[in-house]
Amino acid sequence: MVVDLPLLLAVLLVLLTILIFIVQRVLKSSKRHVLLTGLNDSGKTLIYSQLIYNRHIMTYTSSQDNFNQYNSDGKELTIVDLPGFHSIRQQCFEKYKDSSKGIVYVVDSVTLAKNIRDAANILYNILTDPVIMKNKPGLLILCNKQDQTLAKGSNIIKSMLEKEMNTLRNTQLSQVKQLDSKEKATNKLGDISKDFSFSSLYCKVEFAEACAYNKNGSVNLEDLKKWIRKVTN
Repeated sequence: MVVDLPLLLAVLLVLLTILIFIVQRVLKSSKRHVLLTGLNDSGKTLIYSQLIYNRHIMTYTSSQDNFNQYNSDGKELTIVDLPGFHSIRQQCFEKYKDSSKGIVYVVDSVTLAKNIRDAANILYNILTDPVIMKNKPGLLILCNKQDQTLAKGSNIIKSMLEKEMNTLRNTQLSQVKQLDSKEKATNKLGDISKDFSFSSLYCKVEFAEACAYNKNGSVNLEDLKKWIRKVTN
């Protein structure tokens, strides 16, 4: 029996392509988590309760992750509220990061100025995580508590974070120069010959404003819901 080698190779190539396509679809469908993370008292758990239960519930600093199903235009996904405490937050982040479709980084628009260093550190760790760099989930920086008088708008918060991230990046780079890792670090957070900018990163970082609760009972999470629909389609 004479084997037509070119034909056999062509068939194998088609089968391999189909297999890769199926594996990619399976992996894509398995990434159904949207993570809520940020510092303590940023309003993560209140946002979580509004998304899941459509109501305000009394919240407190949690020592474990909260998660539940959320329906976005007929598609089921899991919203995960990560604890604010550093050690527990990082432990939970490690648990979910590989299956995350999107990450919502919640900031307190009122108190960010005094917590800017801690807020930037968390964000830096997320953006330089090898798994996040590989998977490139959507990232939304949600500026919460916009109903309050002293709240800063998303454009101001973006500038504040970019300035602090620039300082942090330069500090990190100076520390790794002696290890000859400058090129690796440069690739993580943009071109170091320019000031840090979210627009120059390997993934798309978006900003939105929100109000999870105020005394009048009004809630504004529409931009968040639109973003969730977009990243989970």
